[in-house]
Amino acid sequence: MTITIYHNPDCGTSRNTLAMIRASGEEPTIVEYLKHPPPRARLEQLIATLEIPVRALLREKGTPYAELGLADPKWSDGQLLDAMLEHPILINRPIVETPRGTRLCRPSELVLDLLDHPVSRFTKEDGEVVSHDRGRQ
Repeated sequence: MTITIYHNPDCGTSRNTLAMIRASGEEPTIVEYLKHPPPRARLEQLIATLEIPVRALLREKGTPYAELGLADPKWSDGQLLDAMLEHPILINRPIVETPRGTRLCRPSELVLDLLDHPVSRFTKEDGEVVSHDRGRQ
């Protein structure tokens, strides 16, 4: 199975998602998008595949979102994309692509539905236990 994760190693959700993928027996292609942001066409393609508005991919916490005034509805999709490309930290993560689909995996256990052989139980970094049916223990 070909899996790609747009990953930020400083993000707990992203680390948990990557760990769930690896626990399923897969080694994904890891794109550290802060170091290697996707080209504009690729970012547009991801958003289209996710079937979400551009604004829905914006991350607020720990980013220049407020400083740039991005909550203002005046910003066009093109301008929001420009901001994400100039400040990749604005791209919410992790995004995971598999043959089963593409998803913004927040919470991280959303990745389980994208895997051929997901783990039945997984313990996140914070001790929370999740199962394949996404039921929290």
